[in-house]
Amino acid sequence: MLGKKIFNHRHNSLLASVALLSTLAFSQSVLAHADHDHGDANKSANARVVSAGAGVTELVLALDAGNELVAVDSTSQLPQGFDKVEKLGYHRMLSAEGILALSPNIVLGTDAMGPKATLDVLSGAKVNVIQLPDAHTQPQLLSNINEMGKLLNREEQANTLQEQVKQSFAQIEQKQQQIAKQGDAPKVLFLLLQADRPARVGGDDTAADIIIKLAGGNNIAGFSGYKSVSQEGILSLQPDVILISNRSDKAIESPIDDLLKQMPLLEHTPAGKNKHIQSLKPQALLGGLGLSAIEAADKLASDFISVNQY
Repeated sequence: MLGKKIFNHRHNSLLASVALLSTLAFSQSVLAHADHDHGDANKSANARVVSAGAGVTELVLALDAGNELVAVDSTSQLPQGFDKVEKLGYHRMLSAEGILALSPNIVLGTDAMGPKATLDVLSGAKVNVIQLPDAHTQPQLLSNINEMGKLLNREEQANTLQEQVKQSFAQIEQKQQQIAKQGDAPKVLFLLLQADRPARVGGDDTAADIIIKLAGGNNIAGFSGYKSVSQEGILSLQPDVILISNRSDKAIESPIDDLLKQMPLLEHTPAGKNKHIQSLKPQALLGGLGLSAIEAADKLASDFISVNQY
């Protein structure tokens, strides 16, 4: 019999998450020591890095190369101590003029970075523009870590991070197997909430879909990309779990209560009846499969184990 509450984290579930948390602890310990010490012996000579993309910046920091950052895009999050790092615009709409003013020698992003005209100007100015594939699988993520380790002269840190990521995936796979033994995978629906816009459901080929499937759930949207779906349509799907993420600039104190106030029919779904509605951090949904997405999938897999399906 499955557990009655999705948020009832058992002791063994916490132990199973140690590997993933060690990865994130590694990243955080790295950030704590990244104090812009330009005498660091591991630092690439005179490197000035612009990182465009939340997942890319997350890896730069985890590889102990944060002290080489001169700017990041608007989707990237930085810890305390990086106040001097400039904030650029959206990674798909970068300005060549703003970047060149910072005299970088590396601009690092994914294949979503752009526009092409900006990248061409930067390349023409002898800036090393590197576009890595947006990771959607474990091999792609490990490959990106390897490439970034070489580029940033952090190969030892890259090797360590790769091993920790592999261990995290192995722990999540164990949880997937446990979920499979318990019966059908939980039926999951993801809602992207934005102010003054209808809620949109995330289908296949979305960041939320990557997390849901990695965690061992069944994304029941039934389409690709994002589409608006009515309350009645969501009710008919009868999701066991509803995940939400809010892109509003204003912090919402109780996002789940706010959702049910706006969409009261959701209370009549299995997810609503059993309080199996939870938020995903926006950071986990940016940049494909990254460290934040792995953390979210690991927690979600633990939750799925204790979901009481109807």
